[in-house]
Amino acid sequence: QGYQCAGVFMRMTPATLKLSDNLKGHLRDVQQITRQLGIELYVVDFSWEIQQVIDYFCYEYSMGRTPNPCIRCNAMLKFGRLLAFARNEGMDFLATGHYARIVQHAGFPRLARAKATDKDQSYFLFGINRKDLGSILFPNGSASSKDEIREKAKNMGLPNYDKEDSQEICFVPDDDYVKFLSAYHKELDIPGKIIDLDGKVLGEHKGVFRYTIGQRRGLRIAAGEPLYVVKINPTTATIIVGPRNALAKKELISANMNWHINPPTRPMNIQARIRSTHTPADATIEPITTDRVKVIFDKPQYAITPGQAVVFYDGDIIIGGGWIQPDEP
Repeated sequence: QGYQCAGVFMRMTPATLKLSDNLKGHLRDVQQITRQLGIELYVVDFSWEIQQVIDYFCYEYSMGRTPNPCIRCNAMLKFGRLLAFARNEGMDFLATGHYARIVQHAGFPRLARAKATDKDQSYFLFGINRKDLGSILFPNGSASSKDEIREKAKNMGLPNYDKEDSQEICFVPDDDYVKFLSAYHKELDIPGKIIDLDGKVLGEHKGVFRYTIGQRRGLRIAAGEPLYVVKINPTTATIIVGPRNALAKKELISANMNWHINPPTRPMNIQARIRSTHTPADATIEPITTDRVKVIFDKPQYAITPGQAVVFYDGDIIIGGGWIQPDEP
């Protein structure tokens, strides 16, 4: 497109840990690609910053919530610290491989869902400051599929054109977050009771961080019907289980908002997404403050999970989002 480009590789391994073979492999790929393209390569060390994301991750689980470290990382590191680094080096734009789009709407750049909806990552990007959207490029967002991107990479002779997709949390080996948390914070292994909605004790657990709302497997309790985690009480170290219909709710409270529009002052009809794989559902947001809203769904939604993000859409365009709060005691 005529831009003068440079590449950036982020080290996002805690300073206390050695670089993994996997990370070294990624770096070798990047070094080969930048040599092949004839562009400069910067290597930046975000090991201190990623530690803050890990601390958040551990704390949220200790409080009986289910965190989303990728959203925090995107807002704080990739489109926070990395964007600041790019600007400091005189760059006009930061381009990443996320599947999302920056579109012009009412004269302003706005964040929108990718054309390849099955790869869309806009949910994970709602935390970007809307003032920074004009400095961000998402080249992959207009692709019809990831296969299209792989084909372009193959035609350019890039060595990673057929590299498998990365699904895991970058700092959690083997995607085993329970093992990671148990080793990282042994004090989280606090046993407690598993009870039903009537308070009957059905079994015991080895730590509330091992569970999330809607979980069915791994409860290790005998019951005459399928049971799911419907509530987690970290204060009493109690897991409450119930039938699937107990997971259905029409309302939630969202806080710590990040708006991509001026904060609404009256009820507003939107589509809300309560997890990355959730199909946006029709809902109404009712402002409580500029930083706190009530979300009322037209139809009950299942497994609304405290600690996860709820992101608001107007069609393909993101309006804003925030973090799902626990129910009041």
